[in-house]
Amino acid sequence: METTLNFSTNIQLTLSQLVELARQLSPEDRIKLASMIIDADEPIMSKAALKARIKEGLQDAKLHREGKIKLRTLTEFLADV
Repeated sequence: METTLNFSTNIQLTLSQLVELARQLSPEDRIKLASMIIDADEPIMSKAALKARIKEGLQDAKLHREGKIKLRTLTEFLADV
């Protein structure tokens, strides 16, 4: 039986200390940590969801090449960001 200890504190770490701690995590936990650091409000995207979004983008590119849809320009895209 594993015992878990929960506590809340503020610990200041240097970047190199954080990197060293992250190296000790499993690959899955490293991805979760990176996601939390990048944007704590964004949920972690699953591998299946990422594949679906890439597939959708490739389909959009194909339809654009065929002249069936018009994609936004870079300027239009950046205006939304």
